[in-house]
Amino acid sequence: MKKILLGTTALVSAGLIAGPALASDPLTVTVGGTVTAGFYVIDGDNTAPATKVNDTAVKLVARNIDINAEGTLDNGMVAGVLATLSLGDDWVVGGGTNDARFRELFAYLEGGFGRFEIGGTDGAAFKMHYTSPWFVPGNGVDSPNILNVPTAITIGHRHSTFSLMAADANKVTYFTPRFAGFQLGLSYTPDVTFNGPNPNGLGALTAGTAVRIDDVVEVALNYAGSFGGVDVGASGFYVSGETVLNVVGASDPEEWGFGLNLGMAGFTLGGAWYQSEDLFVTSIPLPSAAGFEEEVWTVGLSYATGPWTVGIAYLEDELSVPGASTKMTTWQTGGGYNLGSGVDIGLDLQMSQVDNVGIGGSDYDVMSGGLVLSVSF
Repeated sequence: MKKILLGTTALVSAGLIAGPALASDPLTVTVGGTVTAGFYVIDGDNTAPATKVNDTAVKLVARNIDINAEGTLDNGMVAGVLATLSLGDDWVVGGGTNDARFRELFAYLEGGFGRFEIGGTDGAAFKMHYTSPWFVPGNGVDSPNILNVPTAITIGHRHSTFSLMAADANKVTYFTPRFAGFQLGLSYTPDVTFNGPNPNGLGALTAGTAVRIDDVVEVALNYAGSFGGVDVGASGFYVSGETVLNVVGASDPEEWGFGLNLGMAGFTLGGAWYQSEDLFVTSIPLPSAAGFEEEVWTVGLSYATGPWTVGIAYLEDELSVPGASTKMTTWQTGGGYNLGSGVDIGLDLQMSQVDNVGIGGSDYDVMSGGLVLSVSF
């Protein structure tokens, strides 16, 4: 999953009132992105009743092929358009293909008033969220690009502390200027209709189906600053939606989340907590559902020195339904080495376990190790 953290940078300061006439240059178009590929050895026990899986796999993730047109206007404001091209990857399920599709397409305007976005993109709750650090090139334990667990095991688990209720549906978002380290973000999504493949196969049913989610409101606040040589990043968000009641049992979903990062002398300690109610967000897209509760938390520690980065992280995801629950835990450790010019190689070690309580089926555990190559351009 791409990880755009707007809160780590201050917004451009520019006036709303035009000064003397200037000759504006045409918008500058740039193309960039990241492709991550890995070769993994996978060992799984009880991935189906009384079975054991030994396998090898090549994982390829190409999520961020970004086409950006941006320029500064005569009055100093910055305007632009960002289009994100998604190439089918290992997480596309439920009828997904490997075709290239634009997952995001939105316009933005930025100045002394803050930043305004309109179109298909993630909302304020997603973009301003802090979580456990990524230390393996192109992969992390929170919202992983590569998770070596069979799809049947991941059903019922979102494996993410990010808000995904509205995902990349068309929305309007406003970010205030940063003041004393604080920044506020607000988003509104009229209906949850996705422009392309749902991120990580997660999301809600689209408009026109029996049940859908409308009128999603996101409120997010984060802080970025330093105290005595310690860099601090903190965030919190609340998201609510309205379910169109075309079937019995549907209810209005809610999401909450908090995140914290502390950095000093090359170390980054980070974590996040997430909870949702009446929202069944799984690897099979489903709408909100009364009585469902999900709680996810993660913590991780990384260390970077020169071209090297190493770390360890943990994520726990528990889904509760009336009379039953299922929990998935994942450990990740490893690191990477920067070869230069956006090229990184690394080692990715993962261990996941699923425990079912009151739900039919077996418990599972899967271990994997892989060599990863990530190229950014």
